[in-house]
Amino acid sequence: MKQKLATKDIARIALAAALMAVCAWITIQLPGAVPITLQLFAIFFALGFLGGKRGTLAVLVYLLLGAVGAPVFSGFGGGIGKLVGPTGGYLFGFLFTALLYWLITAKFGDGLAVMIAAMVGGLLVCYAIGTAWFVLRYTADGGTTFIGALGMCVFPFLLPDAVKLALAITLSKTLKKAIK
Repeated sequence: MKQKLATKDIARIALAAALMAVCAWITIQLPGAVPITLQLFAIFFALGFLGGKRGTLAVLVYLLLGAVGAPVFSGFGGGIGKLVGPTGGYLFGFLFTALLYWLITAKFGDGLAVMIAAMVGGLLVCYAIGTAWFVLRYTADGGTTFIGALGMCVFPFLLPDAVKLALAITLSKTLKKAIK
């Protein structure tokens, strides 16, 4: 039997998608094409707070809003052009991050160690998809090597993303306790 979403779940999914948009607008532009944003923080928070299924739905809503042109991506961008641009792979990577989190927590529970492992695994998947996409796009434009892409798209983000992950887990666990 299919489980329907309650009104409060739909509202929380919508709020999480809105949080992703607001966090995407908080941007630090580094040299190169990929800015530091708080999108991953919002995605990790949504997954930790809403759980795998609802968190994945929030990421999907966020991506669909951007695909139809709502300015929800970094730099107040939106539209298909952003999704197929050089950093579009990271946007698609967000969905695979959420799907992996959902898969792992559905199988092993949502204890702290499982949450951390699922989010770290999801982050690695996001890096892999985004960097592969970036290399393909830039190679097509006469651009970069895989090592060059790692230097632009992954290495500068390791520490900031680890901080975002830790903060998202802490806040989502705290908020879950406060709401219960």
